Amino acid sequence: MKISVIGAGYVGLVTGSCFADLGNDVICVDNDASKIKKLKSGKIPIYEPGLEELIKLNVKEGRLSFSSDIKNSVSRSEVIFICVGTPPKNNGEADLTFIEGVSRDIALSMSSYKLIVEKSTVPVNTGEWVERTIKVHNPRNVKFDVASNPEFLREGSAIKDFMNPDRVIIGVKSKKAKDILIELYRPLKSEIIITDIKSAELIKHAANSFLAMKISFINSISNVCDRLGADVNEVSRGIGLDRRIGKDFLNAGIGFGGFCFPKDLGAFIRISEKCGYDFGILKEVQRVNDMQKSVLVKKVEEMIWNLQDKTVGVLGLSFKPDTDDIRAIGIISILVKEGARIRAYDPAAMVKAKGVLGARVKFCKDAYDVAKNCDCIIVATEWNEFKELDLKKMKKLMRQPVIIDGRNIYDPETVKLLGFKYSGMGRR
Repeated sequence: MKISVIGAGYVGLVTGSCFADLGNDVICVDNDASKIKKLKSGKIPIYEPGLEELIKLNVKEGRLSFSSDIKNSVSRSEVIFICVGTPPKNNGEADLTFIEGVSRDIALSMSSYKLIVEKSTVPVNTGEWVERTIKVHNPRNVKFDVASNPEFLREGSAIKDFMNPDRVIIGVKSKKAKDILIELYRPLKSEIIITDIKSAELIKHAANSFLAMKISFINSISNVCDRLGADVNEVSRGIGLDRRIGKDFLNAGIGFGGFCFPKDLGAFIRISEKCGYDFGILKEVQRVNDMQKSVLVKKVEEMIWNLQDKTVGVLGLSFKPDTDDIRAIGIISILVKEGARIRAYDPAAMVKAKGVLGARVKFCKDAYDVAKNCDCIIVATEWNEFKELDLKKMKKLMRQPVIIDGRNIYDPETVKLLGFKYSGMGRR
């Protein structure tokens, strides 16, 4: 099929390159001319395992191209995926300005039937607004359909998630739209769920909010374990083996970060408020997640006392492994505010972190460089290379042998036998 993907960000690039790899003719469109220029020269603006290779392969095969000309791209395509940003407003509600702008541009560029598909995460009723906007700005009265097809891509495993999905959600109003999307996704051999557009829009917010709730739940359990002397890993294993619960998203830590969970959780709370329902459970999920940063900082203070003029090493700046998304560095801000000196390292997120944290942090070449003269090491991201560190070497480099294991990657007894003072999240 001939496809345009509007928005060459994280979702757009993964979606476009994967559709191209399935044999479709795909144009990724973005109004950022500098980004398109970089993509055309082979420079990928985001870090995602396997994405650079996939893009280069499909560009070479002639199935994937990049453009800043939305009119030409729309005219050449039958299916148009909207993958632009929906950033949160101050009140948590999704800002749909980009969605409206793209809808208007599509309408003005149409000369034949188009299927316009919401891929961005949007609140319920956005499909109706997209349809209304296109009708208003469709001077030639060209026929079109609007559909919802939410993405469920996890940073660090997005290509695998696209090619091997648990399910494909398709929200449609017409048989033609349904048939086109079923045919498009047929090669994936996944279960395809057909719904109305509003239900499809709601599924994405509901799914992410539920997963965020599981994370906040196990983090609350970890805080209880700290007080009672239990091991949260054992508790998590014991409840996760119950098929009704499942083991995924039950790893205690310093809270969820990134873009999707915090944004979608806030947006879902606002969606509920606007329809007259107080979704109190989700508000508590937010509160627990925000509190986890303070829980970790308190652990540091319990181990090294005052933070003023102490040197704290931070291993990991991305919110999880295999991504350069740094939207989880609130802990560093708290530590700096308390007067601590920060040394930090991350395998993928250093460039982005330097742009945000700047002179407040000493960026190091590796984990051993971080450890030099540190009073404490915080494990903030569970990168595999941190799991395999020579802890004896780390101990010799540190001023005080203290590890705060924010991701529970080490065995407490093993670390203590090496002479470290250790504290995990729900493990001591």
